Amino acid sequence: MKTLRNVKVGQTCKVIRLHGEGAIKRRIMDMGITKGVEIYVRKVAPLGDPVEVTVRGYELSLRKADAEMVEVE
Repeated sequence: MKTLRNVKVGQTCKVIRLHGEGAIKRRIMDMGITKGVEIYVRKVAPLGDPVEVTVRGYELSLRKADAEMVEVE
């Protein structure tokens, strides 16, 4: 399973599904990360946390734990 955390800087990926439960999954969806949306990985902090992405035309920073819940292709 490939997650958003595994995507390299400069690559674009497409969301297949979201893992996680309840409030955490809801928060990720509220940020615009839903099935079928394309995500461009802009930057990763030196220690790997957070990951900066562009989704639906805006920039977003995600924690490693949240990025691992997003399954991509």
